[in-house]
Amino acid sequence: MKFEVKSQILGFENINEVELSEVDELFSTLRGTQNSDISFTLINPNRLREYSFDVSASTEALLDIKDENDLMVLNIVVIQNPLDESKINFQAPLIFNKANGTVAQEILGIQNYPNFGFDESLKTFTKA
Repeated sequence: MKFEVKSQILGFENINEVELSEVDELFSTLRGTQNSDISFTLINPNRLREYSFDVSASTEALLDIKDENDLMVLNIVVIQNPLDESKINFQAPLIFNKANGTVAQEILGIQNYPNFGFDESLKTFTKA
């Protein structure tokens, strides 16, 4: 599914439209539509841990959120070898509004959400 980027994704300010593809229940891939060489691996945080936060009023307005059921939250993963060493950024989730095809990145802030790191290892959440 294609999404219009309503606020810049940190480090990728020139991306205006992305395409989201689900790999499985845990992982998805996000690619820039204008440049398919730009891609991200995303993870469904709710498959790993309790993950809830308050969406800012500015993001709510930007995405024109009318119903929470239309939202999907995914986090960027930096893939490492081995896979369980991959790093998850829980501090800057991507919020997708499936109803209108928009996405924005929300910066949570460590002071407000100290239990969410920006480089937590995947192995912390997987069983050996």
